[in-house]
Amino acid sequence: MSEKSSVNGSDTLTEAGGQKQFSDRYETHDYYLMDELLSQEHLLIRSTVRDWVKKNVTPIIEDYAQRAEFPSHLVKEMGDLGVFGPTVPVEYGGQALDYISYGIMMQEIERGDSGIRSTASVQGSLVMYPINAYGSEEQKKKFLPKLASGEWLGCFGLTEANHGSDPSGMQSNFKDMGDHYLLNGSKMWISNSPFSQVAVVWAKNEEGVIYGLLVERGMEGFTTPEIHHKWSLRASSTGELVFDNVKIPKENLLPGVKGLKGPLSCLNNARYGIAWGAIGVALDCYDTALRYAKERIQFDKPIASFQLQQKKLAEMITEITKAQLLTWRLGVLKNEGRATPGQISMAKRNNIEIAQRAAHDARQILGGMGITGEYSIMRHMMNLESVVTYEGTHDVHLLITGMDITGINAFK
Repeated sequence: MSEKSSVNGSDTLTEAGGQKQFSDRYETHDYYLMDELLSQEHLLIRSTVRDWVKKNVTPIIEDYAQRAEFPSHLVKEMGDLGVFGPTVPVEYGGQALDYISYGIMMQEIERGDSGIRSTASVQGSLVMYPINAYGSEEQKKKFLPKLASGEWLGCFGLTEANHGSDPSGMQSNFKDMGDHYLLNGSKMWISNSPFSQVAVVWAKNEEGVIYGLLVERGMEGFTTPEIHHKWSLRASSTGELVFDNVKIPKENLLPGVKGLKGPLSCLNNARYGIAWGAIGVALDCYDTALRYAKERIQFDKPIASFQLQQKKLAEMITEITKAQLLTWRLGVLKNEGRATPGQISMAKRNNIEIAQRAAHDARQILGGMGITGEYSIMRHMMNLESVVTYEGTHDVHLLITGMDITGINAFK
């Protein structure tokens, strides 16, 4: 094994077996003493997940992203860590934690990589949540423990090639055949699909009413082709769900919800986690830029001494602090059952926007080094191009807020 430290204080780079690995020098930043608002349990959860990310994600993630490969071995580790469906009741494999705990987990994981957070977010908010909220007792006992442990990976089928922001126009459909349902159609841009054992799929019945179906790996006519050539979320597995006369047992229909309420409630939970996760990206970019600016010498002094660099850093930590306060308050409301979809949309849109700005400014502070894989910034920038779009685009979330404050629907 050879080891070298990159120019001007980047994370230590080691090369072993032809693979590059990076140590993780991240230090937390808490300008408004937000930790005082967290419980000891919250701090312990954060420390535990952060240590796991430093040991198991950041040392390998650049190499996996360069190769556009999903580090599937992390799935079982995340199950052991307890980040899959942590708010689910203990009897179904969860930990019955509060939503601030869940948010903290997503923040720490996304600081490592948005694609890895996507895996956890989809598993918990988009697969386990609807089964727990709308499933039968038999469905909960069959699926939730395996999903919580990481033995099974799940995915969420809502978006279609021609129906993204307007899921009500979906064409996937199922017919009642007496002793089973017959499912046809396809879903697009589905995180986890090539590796999933179960998919929560939303489709219309013969009356045009939307229901959730649990589609299992191995069902005849069900395939999950992988999507390649992505420049974003390269360490995440993305694919399609294709249904060609798939026979679905009637006991695999989620009985507790119908209409768009089902999938939209799932998306609200996922968007909440994304709002926390985006802060992790912003913090990682800020931490990298601050350290680099202190160590990079130009004109006989560190570039952190120059006004324009201080301006970038000061604005970054200001926006991060505002996002932390916004999201903590949202977590309190979520725990109380009072968080509205509009509030969640605001946090998701705002926090991704400030993360994008932080990544852009950090890239400028690092100069040419900012585009290399020796730092996380360019990977974060590319990943955010997916995060800003999925589970509600930036523009859609603006219109959700607009409708909330005016009472006027601008979508139609």
